[in-house]
Amino acid sequence: MDWEVYILECSDGTLYTGISNNLPSRIEKHNSGNGAKYTKNRIPVALVYKETLKNKSESLKREIEIKRLSRSQKLDLIDSIDLATT
Repeated sequence: MDWEVYILECSDGTLYTGISNNLPSRIEKHNSGNGAKYTKNRIPVALVYKETLKNKSESLKREIEIKRLSRSQKLDLIDSIDLATT
């Protein structure tokens, strides 16, 4: 089962990073206010970045790496991919 690390842009312009093995469902949960405490009052959210990894362990490690990045580094990461082709 593939896992994905993702970054969402919240309605207030902040970025949220998470992991999921069912990304469409997870984003739907975020937008319904049931996804995470952080995003609950910042909806709607929009997917701006995703990476597919082999398993949950790899995804958790990558999530930590991304969370440690500065905002400008996260924006550079987001700019490095085109979601339309992934």
